[in-house]
Amino acid sequence: MIFAAILAGGMGSRMGGTDTPKQFLTLGNKPVIIHTIEKFVINENIDKTIVLIPKNFINHTKDLINQYIPNNEDIILVEGGKTRNDTLMNSINYIEKNFGIDNDSIILTHDSVRPFVTHRIIKDNIDAAKKYGACDTVIPATDTIVESINGETIESIPVRDYYYQGQTPQSFNIRKLFNLITSLTEAETNILTDACKIFTLKDEHVHLVEGEVTNIKITYPYDLKLANTILDDNHD
Repeated sequence: MIFAAILAGGMGSRMGGTDTPKQFLTLGNKPVIIHTIEKFVINENIDKTIVLIPKNFINHTKDLINQYIPNNEDIILVEGGKTRNDTLMNSINYIEKNFGIDNDSIILTHDSVRPFVTHRIIKDNIDAAKKYGACDTVIPATDTIVESINGETIESIPVRDYYYQGQTPQSFNIRKLFNLITSLTEAETNILTDACKIFTLKDEHVHLVEGEVTNIKITYPYDLKLANTILDDNHD
C-alpha cells in the first residue's frame, strides 16, 4: 500500500500576530491544511492519507475535514509526537498495527503547510521510493550559499551547482525506514533534522526528485501573502 503522512504538528510560532497554528490559517476560502490534504486524497495512487496532528487540535481538524472533505474514509487522524521523528514513528506504528507493512509499502511524508505540491511531484516520489527506497524533493539553489560558523564572518562559499533546497514530500520504503530509525543511536537521534538525514547518517542513498518553485512552505506572514497570489494565479 501507499500512504501519505501529512505532518501537521507545528504550532507556527514564526508566523507572528496570531495564536492559530499556521496550518489552520485561511488560504483563499479554506484552511491551508485542507488544501494540502486534498492534493493527496484525490490522487489515485494514494491508498490512505494519515494526518498527524497535536492532540488538542484533533477534534478541530476532524471538524474541518467533515466540512470540506466529508464522507472520506481514506483520511485518518493520528496524534503527532513531540518531535518530527516521533511523529513519523507514530505514523509508521499506526500503519503497522492497522494495515501491516510489507516489502512494497511506501510512505510519502509531507509538510501540512506546503499546499501547492503537484501530482507530478507526488507520482515522481512514489516511483523513486519504489525504485530506490528513499527520495527527497528538491530544487536547485538559486542564491549564493554562504557558510558561517560564528554567524559573523564567512568561512566558505561553496559551489552553488552542487547545492539544492529541500522541499517535501520525502518518501520511503516503510520497512527500510523503520529499520534505519530503530538502529539510530541516541546521539544520532539528537541531530536529526528530517527523515532523509536518517538515511545519510547510515550511508544510504537518497534519490533526488525535482520539485517546483511554487511548492512553498508557509512559515512567515509574507509566505501566506505569496500563497494567496499563487492560488489566484492557479485559478486564472
